Amino acid sequence: MAKRGAKVSGVSYRLHITPGIFVGSLVRVSDNSGAQLAKIIGVIRAKTVRRRIPGAAVGDMVVVSIREGRPELRKQVMRGIVIRQKRPYRRPDGTWICFEDNAIVIVSPEGDPKGSEIRGPVAKEAADRWPRIASMATMIV
Repeated sequence: MAKRGAKVSGVSYRLHITPGIFVGSLVRVSDNSGAQLAKIIGVIRAKTVRRRIPGAAVGDMVVVSIREGRPELRKQVMRGIVIRQKRPYRRPDGTWICFEDNAIVIVSPEGDPKGSEIRGPVAKEAADRWPRIASMATMIV
């Protein structure tokens, strides 16, 4: 058993990214699945203390309710992956990055994208964590 905080070979630990999207946030859907606006209603694997609102950062999977888009998609509960966030976060090389908007990509519960293309840039952290999103992205920042 490794000591707490020690890196075990073969296991890559996720870097801490400052959460920028919280439960209740309205976010843009940045793929061609037919949805345009979604509301965050949950964050997958978010553990918080009592009465704290769960937050999601770039690369996290969230549960969303579709608010605007094609009529057959509206009011549906789906999953999405955060690809951009407005709140600045720090990368390990010391650079700070932020985007113009908060955006997600609609995916299946296994992580397969529903659309076939992504509009706009995708954060490198999300592309590293989700390879299928990286293959669809036109620009990785």
